[in-house]
Amino acid sequence: MTTMLNDYEYVREHVRMIPDFPKKGIMFLDITTAVKDSKSMQMMTDFLYEKFKDEKVDYVAGIESRGFIFGAALAYKLGCGFITVRKPNKLPAKTISESYTLEYGTSTIEIHEDALKKGDRVVVIDDLLATGGTAIAACNLIKRVGAEVVSTAFIIELNPLKGREKIESKGFKVVSMLNYDLD
Repeated sequence: MTTMLNDYEYVREHVRMIPDFPKKGIMFLDITTAVKDSKSMQMMTDFLYEKFKDEKVDYVAGIESRGFIFGAALAYKLGCGFITVRKPNKLPAKTISESYTLEYGTSTIEIHEDALKKGDRVVVIDDLLATGGTAIAACNLIKRVGAEVVSTAFIIELNPLKGREKIESKGFKVVSMLNYDLD
């Protein structure tokens, strides 16, 4: 007898776990194995679309680099624009930047200064929610240019790192597809 997997279980089976990457003690959840499977990719994109199809969204802002995958796909399905949130010195025009702490160091992200305007409604997306630092930094950038953050969205959420609580404490909504405890 064959057991049918629901969308969440199917996608979870396609996420690869890699210990000690990018450094010792980190359990890396590799989404690349899930995006290379067409059915899994469709399920992830459809999940995100269902969460935001009834919202007024002007732009999806994808965080470098795996956020570009889901952000572009979601923007296409929603019929809205796509904004790249990049590492420093990757964008050609004038930028604004925000530094933040992540679970294994610090980093900085940037957007074009003219990427958004006052009143634009934006969904911020990345593949994985860990400590929430990157997403909060992206939300801060969006607010600094006068736009509104509709929600943050992730495929994977690492519960023990409490990123959801940190993002929500800043007043931003969190949507995620898969939750991991990694006990």
